[in-house]
Order: sequence, then structure tokens, then C-alpha cells
Amino acid sequence: MHSSNLLRSFNFLYFALLALFVSFLPVYLDAQGLSTSRIGLIIGTGGFIAIFSQPLWGMISDRTKTIKKIMLLLLFCSTIIGYLLYDSKSFIVLLLFTMLLYFFLMPLDPLTESLNFQTAERLGTSYGSIRTFGAVGYAVMSLIVGYAAQYFGIHSLAYLFGGIGILSLIICFALPDAPVTGKPISLRSLRKFLSNKETIWFMVLIFICAVPQRINDTFLGVYIRELGGSNHLVGIAFFLAAGSEILVFALSFWWLRKGRELALISFAAFFYFLRFLVSAWVTDPHVLVAIQLLQTFTFPIFYSAAIQYLYQIVPEEWRATGQTVLAIIFFGVSGIVASYLGGWFYQAFGVHTLFIWVSVMSFSGFSLSLVLRAVYRKQKLAT
Repeated sequence: MHSSNLLRSFNFLYFALLALFVSFLPVYLDAQGLSTSRIGLIIGTGGFIAIFSQPLWGMISDRTKTIKKIMLLLLFCSTIIGYLLYDSKSFIVLLLFTMLLYFFLMPLDPLTESLNFQTAERLGTSYGSIRTFGAVGYAVMSLIVGYAAQYFGIHSLAYLFGGIGILSLIICFALPDAPVTGKPISLRSLRKFLSNKETIWFMVLIFICAVPQRINDTFLGVYIRELGGSNHLVGIAFFLAAGSEILVFALSFWWLRKGRELALISFAAFFYFLRFLVSAWVTDPHVLVAIQLLQTFTFPIFYSAAIQYLYQIVPEEWRATGQTVLAIIFFGVSGIVASYLGGWFYQAFGVHTLFIWVSVMSFSGFSLSLVLRAVYRKQKLAT
């Protein structure tokens, strides 16, 4: 099989695992009788682990100049732990396995995205033509998990995770490694990148826009169940959200142009604001499910533009680490705030007030993106 097709297959399977973990862990914990504050505690604690594990594995990848071998190790550990997680009931055991899965599974995301981007560059194809299959895998698995949980019980997620994990290992083993840069590793270049004002403001923007997305990811399933929706309706919601990304990623060669990244981020941030503002007033679970179609104009545009912008400002020899920094902000730090603060806010003030708050935060991200665009445009004109 051609290397690009192998990578597409791996994206399908890996993002299917992410659907099982990111989207359905809160639903699984809710089914075990845990409160929203305890759900936030477990997921937030896992986010702390990801803050350390993602840069650790990213730097190991850059230092050893291999992505594939690191991914195989992480996948092997994740498959075993994921199976055990969804076969557990005790709060302490659930907390332990969640932390371990954050340590091994979440670092795979920036490594996979780095492999996607570098392989696309080497083959002269678009990043979106590869990443599309990740969206398909997330969508298909969301639908399958919703029905499996409804008809075979919530613990059937353990068998799904184990099976998909094994298939992912087989495909990953056949993958070619990412091309290695000829530039030497320089800590000085990394420090310069991380201390640059443009990098800092870019990461602030990512954080402000990511927290609302992560709150939605964490509590959407719980919100649907609170409104009277079933587990398979939760699956349909995540299926529609992920499925709506497919065409956007597939057409990225047309809309994802260099120099337009901040404009695209502004566009996505505005639709984040609209999406969460409307969600705040919903009382019918079916309407809330339909709103997830607005994912078309939010996450795939926002994240693709963010990755392309990052690759323009990060030193070439630190690309995997730079991708990891982005993942830490989007999935780690913002995930911690979303889980801890979101869980407390949900329990203290209710879900409708929570979504009003995140819509305001999304509007703040939209406003900041406009300011940054104006500043950078003025600087370019001055030079």
C-alpha cells in the first residue's frame, strides 16, 4: 500500500481511538454515577499529565529523529490501558487509568499531525487530503460507540478500544517514518521561538479559543443526557460534528492559503461564538445535536490554519516540538481549565450559564484575532 494511503488509514484508526477517549470518557464516567465536578476532576488531572507528557515525547522524537518508533511505543501502552479503563468502575482506578492514558495516548496527536504535515510536504499533496480520514474515523466511531453503548452496554467500549488499538499498531508498523531535517538540534533556536512575541500572542489566542471548544467536548454528552437524550443520541452528535469536518479538510488545498491564517482563525472564532451562544438556550436534545453541524465552520478551519501558521514561525528542526506546544495549549492547558473550571461552573450555575460564559470567551478570542491581524498587517506595511 502507498505510504500516503497507509497514513490515511492510520489517521482513521487513531482518531477513532480519540473519539472513544475524548468524546465518550465523560459519558462513561457519568454512567458510573460520577458528578460533573468529579468528571471535571478526573479529566482535568489527566490534562496536567498531558502538559508534561506531550513535550516529553515531542522532544524525544526530535532528539532521536524518529516519529514512527515513538508512536509504536505509545500505541502499545495506550491499547492496554484503554481497555482496562473502560472495564473499571472505581473512582480511584478510573482516575489512575485516565492519567496513564493521557500520558501515552494524547502525545500521539501532535506526533500524528507532524507526520501528516511533513509527509504531505514530501509527497507534494495537501495536508487536508490526509487529515480528512481522521475526521472520518472520528465520525464513524462516534456513531458506532453511541449504538454499542446503547445496545451492548457501556463496558463494550473496552472491546472497541482494544480492537481499534491493535489495528492501529499493525498499520503504524507498516508506516514509513517522517523525513529527517538536516539542520542540527539547537536549544537556542527553541528558546528564541518560545520567547518571540508573535509566538506568545499566537499561543494566547489559541488558548482563549480552545477553552470553549474543550468545554463543549467534555460536557456535550452530559448536557445531552441531562436534556433527556440517550447514549446513541450522544453518538449522533459527535458523528455530525466530526462528519461535518470531512469536506472542509478535503478542500483545504483550495481554502488554506499561506498568509490567510489569521483571517481564517478570526472566521472560525466568530462561528465558535455563534455556536455556543445558541447552545446556551437549547432545551431539546435533538436541537443541541443539530447545532453540532456548526463544527463545519469552527474546529477544522481553526486548527488547520493554526498548524500552518505555526509551521511558518517554528524553526524547522523543532517542528515536532512546536506541534507539541500547540497541542499542549489546545488539548492540555485549555483542557485543564475546561475540566476543572467547567465542571465546577456546570454544577454551581447550570449548563445554560456555562455555555453563555464560553460564548463570551469565544467572542474575546475573535476580538483578539482581529487586533493581531491589524497589528501584523501594519508591521508588514512598515517594513
